[in-house]
Amino acid sequence: MSRTALWFRSLLLPDGWADGVRLVIVEGRIETLMKDTPAEAGDEVHEIGLPGLPNLHSHAFQRGMAGLTEQRGPTQDSFWTWREAMYRFVDHMGPDEVEAIAAQAYVEMLESGFTRVGEFHYVHHDPAGAPYANIAELATRIAAAAAETGIALTLLPVFYLHAGFGGLPAAPGQRRFVNDVDRYGRLIEASREAVSPLSGVVVGIAPHSLRAATPEEIAAILPLASGGPVHIHVAEQTKEVEDCLAWSGKRPVALLLDHLPVDERWCLVHATHVTDAESAGIAERGAVVGLCPITEANLGDGLFPAQSFLERGGRFGIGSDSNVLIDAAEELRLLEYGQRLSLRTRNALARAATPSVGRSLFDTALAGGAQALGAPSGVAAGHPADLVSLKGDDEALAYRHGDRWLDGWIFAGRRQTVDCVWRDGAKLVTGGRHIHREAIGRRYRQALHKVLKAS
Repeated sequence: MSRTALWFRSLLLPDGWADGVRLVIVEGRIETLMKDTPAEAGDEVHEIGLPGLPNLHSHAFQRGMAGLTEQRGPTQDSFWTWREAMYRFVDHMGPDEVEAIAAQAYVEMLESGFTRVGEFHYVHHDPAGAPYANIAELATRIAAAAAETGIALTLLPVFYLHAGFGGLPAAPGQRRFVNDVDRYGRLIEASREAVSPLSGVVVGIAPHSLRAATPEEIAAILPLASGGPVHIHVAEQTKEVEDCLAWSGKRPVALLLDHLPVDERWCLVHATHVTDAESAGIAERGAVVGLCPITEANLGDGLFPAQSFLERGGRFGIGSDSNVLIDAAEELRLLEYGQRLSLRTRNALARAATPSVGRSLFDTALAGGAQALGAPSGVAAGHPADLVSLKGDDEALAYRHGDRWLDGWIFAGRRQTVDCVWRDGAKLVTGGRHIHREAIGRRYRQALHKVLKAS
């Protein structure tokens, strides 16, 4: 039986900061939690502790594309031209490359303070578009990357059938993504089996979008979630909104709320272009909005009205999406800065009860991400020991305490502010570096060499 003890000079608990916190961890879970207590002989001692953050939206394979789409094309560049480049990249990935790139992405997530990832997994088939002998071959590779790195996994196999609203036939570049309803059911069953050896794993479903799945098809696959999470891209781009209006007479979020049983299990990824009524509808249903500020900025998506959504009691989490840059603090910082720029104000996402912007961002993303990924969050007895320590001697944290540490990390720190990361009680990051970084990095570079040489 594995048993370890950690002591934190200060640790963020569900009811606030506590000093002198001693955790006894047995088989990956917090067995006992004691406050205002001294460290004991043999305890591992740290200064500042936080719960690990959930990353609610990732396309791991896109980490391999980072920096490759930043050259101007012959016409005005957009999300849609970026998507064509993504299709070309996908054409040259085999199972080994999918696993190697995912492992690199998960290493970087852990190093930045994420301890669980929601993998919105939509590359299913071989480069010709034919299912592998094991229909969940690539889900198996995602599971292998999660196992090697130690990150907790919520797997969200994607249902993708169409190229546009109204059930348009899929385009050639989408051939690796496509399943009909029956084959998607087999994929879900095989994916559950593929990830079953992982500790704390959750499996949900992910209709890709209202462009790629009709409302009727989404309704047909909902029982496959078996009470688990349901994630969907929605209203990310203005063209998407315009196309949905032209087809149905309704905007995407309104269509979703009117025709499907959106509730607390649902995560609406991006929801960038929403009306006040749609924002209020999402909040009333208790769904989580999945915000990915780095990717949304990189793709030129726009800004979600986060301040007014929070004022309505809305819930959000953060995700690294395209993984062009993986940094938990940067996602939170850019989320706040986007609101400041659009509203021409400061401290936009702080609340009266939580005047610290860093604390408000962190608490909201922690709770919303955990809800969206179907997993517990926070440091409490009985919970998995998913923890992050910050470097007490980091310049961004000097002469600060409590919520000021979060403000310092998010707004003045860098990646090296994160010291250690534990997931399920296992120490995976020390001194800011993952324990398997070198070996995983070598495989990643080999995989990129093969993919880019072929492209």
